[in-house]
Amino acid sequence: MKIAVIGAGLMGRAAVYDLARIDGVGSVGVFDIDEALAREIADKFGDGKATAARLDAADETAAARALTGYDAAVSCVTYRYNPGLTRAAIASGCHLADLGGNNDTVRTQLEMFPQAEQAGIVVIPDCGLAPGMVAVMVADGVARFDKVASVKIRVGGLPQSPRSPLNYQMVFSAEGLINEYWEPCVILENGQKKKVNPMTAVESLEFDGIGELEAFYTSGGTSTLPDTYEGEIDFLDYKTIRYPGHCRLFKTMLEIGLASRQKIEVGGQMVEPRALFKAVLDKNLTFHDLDMVLVRVTIEGTTDGRQKSIVYEIVDRQDTRTGLTAMMRTTAFPASIVAWMAADGQITKRGCVPQEIAVNPPLFLPQLKKRGINLVIKET
Repeated sequence: MKIAVIGAGLMGRAAVYDLARIDGVGSVGVFDIDEALAREIADKFGDGKATAARLDAADETAAARALTGYDAAVSCVTYRYNPGLTRAAIASGCHLADLGGNNDTVRTQLEMFPQAEQAGIVVIPDCGLAPGMVAVMVADGVARFDKVASVKIRVGGLPQSPRSPLNYQMVFSAEGLINEYWEPCVILENGQKKKVNPMTAVESLEFDGIGELEAFYTSGGTSTLPDTYEGEIDFLDYKTIRYPGHCRLFKTMLEIGLASRQKIEVGGQMVEPRALFKAVLDKNLTFHDLDMVLVRVTIEGTTDGRQKSIVYEIVDRQDTRTGLTAMMRTTAFPASIVAWMAADGQITKRGCVPQEIAVNPPLFLPQLKKRGINLVIKET
């Protein structure tokens, strides 16, 4: 089978690495607006199976032409290109999985269900980490209960050795980080969807061997789960994990306007605070230190009249052998797994479909272990 990767950034190169090592994948196409970078990533991570070409992800006609002949594709570019890439996938008859990260964008894609279904393909948004593989864990857990009372999703990408004052380093795009911290969050409360403010409801939690941490509401992590499980699950929320004190410090910077897109005059020039803030974050929080990803999904409810809980937990640390960070592995690998499953016929749904509906957990979850991502499931 042939699978394409659109975008040769950090997540794209991890997707190329993974797909090139899956049995049955004969060819991996690497596409980026920077053709030299695409060739570099194809040569370095493609295990002799990858080819490279230039593609502007904003050019839908070119994208449709590029994807023709591919069985599936993974979009590893920023979320704003995904509606156009969805149309390109439909035009070319190519399955598509993307990393998502924006609820409005995902809704736009899901509205294309009839066209994708007619084209005989499946388009699955939000297939990264969170939003992403946590949705498959939720689907797996919900199926084990007669009635689910609560689902609590806690996820964080952190430096193994934090540096003050923010105790954080950039492990994905600054635009994505600000979006998570700035946009409204959707949860389920009393079985109904509810919007809550980001960077609120700070709680303490611990992971063995890591110590005390904090978690707080951020946008996008629940993705389509509130729509899928409205009226079925009483309570569902998502919080991002950070080292203690991070929320208070970062929230202050947002509250004084550093996430605003409204330009202000500085020294006779009009400057967008958000653009400046992104540049400062990238410059001063890019340390290339070893990272780790923490995941904890806790589901509580009843089965046969008995109260029980299931906890899904991952502690993934950077792979120094391959150079792939924990964030790259836990974000890109799930998307590449979904694309491969679609190309391999293991996903039979057609249309634009949420991951928790399209993906079969017993087929997906063992694939994480094959990639050294150790998922521990505890049931009490």
